[in-house]
Amino acid sequence: MPQLHRPLKVALVGYSFMGSIHAQAWATAPRFFDLGVDPELAVVCGRSADAAGSFARKFLVDRVETDWRKVVTDPEVDVVDICTPGKLHSPIALAALEAGKHVLCEKPLANSLEEARQMTMAAENAATCGVKSMVGFSYRRTPALAYAKQLVDNGSIGTIRHVRAAYLQDWITDEDFPLVWRLDREQAGTGALGDLGAHIIDLAQHLTGHKIAGVSALTETFVPTRPLPSTSGGLSGTSAHSAGTAERGEVTVDDAAIFLARTDRGALATFEATRFASGRKNALRIEVNGSKGSFAFDFEALNELEFYDNTQPTSSEGFRRILVTEPEHPYAGAWWPAGHGLGYDHTFVHQIADFVRCIAQDKTPSPSFRDGLQVQQVLAAVEASAAGQQWQPVGHVPATA
Repeated sequence: MPQLHRPLKVALVGYSFMGSIHAQAWATAPRFFDLGVDPELAVVCGRSADAAGSFARKFLVDRVETDWRKVVTDPEVDVVDICTPGKLHSPIALAALEAGKHVLCEKPLANSLEEARQMTMAAENAATCGVKSMVGFSYRRTPALAYAKQLVDNGSIGTIRHVRAAYLQDWITDEDFPLVWRLDREQAGTGALGDLGAHIIDLAQHLTGHKIAGVSALTETFVPTRPLPSTSGGLSGTSAHSAGTAERGEVTVDDAAIFLARTDRGALATFEATRFASGRKNALRIEVNGSKGSFAFDFEALNELEFYDNTQPTSSEGFRRILVTEPEHPYAGAWWPAGHGLGYDHTFVHQIADFVRCIAQDKTPSPSFRDGLQVQQVLAAVEASAAGQQWQPVGHVPATA
């Protein structure tokens, strides 16, 4: 096992939205959780020295680099946290693992099934030398969903028969929103399917313990071209509303994906991922129905879980709202008094806390790269099914997908 520095030196690769929330989580986790070793965000790496420098000043990071290769080979770095577009996940992770660095990689694990398989093999080889790796499915660490997992594991839901999951956003409904990197297949791999669908695929499998065995899917790109960022006022899209005459480029990913699925244990499931659900800002929803009960969750009410107990008398049965903020609930006891809810950023703090504890205690983190590979196999099957307009077994898609 690699020798731990005191503190654990972390290099963050990427400084945009995900980089910011990861940086906050690295700083916050040791203040609320006993981790066994304190992490220190020591380096931020990004393409632009000016932007990375501004980020470093904001988050009190002493060192800035613009070449990730220097970061992953630095003997002073213990952990590499990858918050880049998907195109760079594989090369950075493979180099970091080869150099003996612990790796936290944002989801989806890679832009292709072949890359995901290579990353998983590298992670499992590195694990034999004590190197830890984890993929960032942060929603697992929402207290309400962690509690729902306990309900499944203790038998309160019974035999699972249905899963229905949706992740709904609306941030690109404006047809003149610019062609940002998330709409470019080379950079992002897929669109709403990988960005949003990966989360609900992982949650469905994690919460139930089932694996998705086959899918029947449809995908759609509603707006095939968008203004190029250089002619629409920048990546933020703030001036996109007046960009109707700007030069436009092709959108090469899906805007929405829907699919039916069957699990390896015989449950039926439905999934929807879209960036075109007007009025839905971050509506990640999942409901699981079993022989003894059901639960339902919506991230836009993230401190609540709906639970139905099918064993109760019919005179008093019905869904009940559980406010998941008691000290007994997962993660909640580290924070505020009961009823004082948590937010989106707390899921990343919990992710960092769990990851660092695994490093300190020499335990295997979860979700592993192999878990990320399983999700990647489902993503590939969904794309293959949509392209071929047929039922597609998971795991039977060529590695080049």
